[in-house]
Amino acid sequence: MEKNIMIIDDSALMRRVLSDIIEKDSRFRVSQVCRNGNEAYEKIRENRDAYDVILLDFFMPDMNADQLLVKLAPLNIKSKVIILSGVIKEDAREIIHALEHGAFDFVMKPENFALAKGKHFEEKLLKRLELATAECDRPKVVVSTPVKKEQPEKRMPISINSQQKQKGEERVRGDKLIALACSTGGPKALNQVIPLLPQKLDAPMVIVQHMPQGFTKSLAERLDEVSKVHVKEAEDGDVLKKGNVYIAKGGCQLRVEKSRGQYILRVTDEPARNGLRPCADIMYESLVGSDFGEIVCVVLTGMGGDGTKGITKLNVKNKIYSITQTAETCTVYGMPKVFYESGLADEVVPLDCVADAIGKHVGVQ
Repeated sequence: MEKNIMIIDDSALMRRVLSDIIEKDSRFRVSQVCRNGNEAYEKIRENRDAYDVILLDFFMPDMNADQLLVKLAPLNIKSKVIILSGVIKEDAREIIHALEHGAFDFVMKPENFALAKGKHFEEKLLKRLELATAECDRPKVVVSTPVKKEQPEKRMPISINSQQKQKGEERVRGDKLIALACSTGGPKALNQVIPLLPQKLDAPMVIVQHMPQGFTKSLAERLDEVSKVHVKEAEDGDVLKKGNVYIAKGGCQLRVEKSRGQYILRVTDEPARNGLRPCADIMYESLVGSDFGEIVCVVLTGMGGDGTKGITKLNVKNKIYSITQTAETCTVYGMPKVFYESGLADEVVPLDCVADAIGKHVGVQ
């Protein structure tokens, strides 16, 4: 059955381009086209269940996407909203706000209409529509209590050879690190996790959220404003400190390494892996063999399976404890599903229990 798509964009040419892309795919059909937010609001209000997905241009003369989402909130629409934006750096904060307030995901518009007609943008847009409509069909069952998964012992202790001991390089046991990965739906999920963490969290946290360059700084600043812990975009050379949260910089890779007795962050220009910059697998792999007493791995909503391979490697050499999100509370049950099926999850909890699970396991200073 075809999925109904609404397009909202003040550019007639972009409306045409988007319509042409969608109508090529037999799974979707364009059922409504609007020129601005006011027109769209009236159409949605008249028939709130008519559209499976709404493609929403962020910047429009009468109201931007975030303003429209706020106005639509009381209607409790079932439509998934995908924001389209040719964003410039200073406007990233508003898009982050929109993602926190109900937008399913966002897609960057190409720099010109020639690129908009290209294969890359077409594939990216159709993939987002596929994901959004799949989530529309997924039954929603509310899980009210956390579930701990009983598993056999799965970890190998870190070995310390005699030569290391002679050199005074014996591993320091006791300090913990929290390493979190998320993708689609991540900004909204993080907004329901990070502000609930205790101020004196007894560990630093590193986060890989799949986002392009220019967004992660705004995401960090937004979270910092509403959280007890300090949140910042990771910078090369940052020293990890307890009670601080570091978000991987969009368009770069993030590694953790030890230097002069301290753990520091390395923000690198190395290429994407599986199309991802930042990539959670790279972040987790950089922790293999580190001397943290325990690494708490957290996997939240997102498409694909990034993070599982890295955590699997980490589990061989390090003591880990793993928390993941229930299917029913994910925007996209991809990354948590792959991780859960790996058998490495210690705790599977609804999103509103994730911060508590982290805090209880890590403790406070």
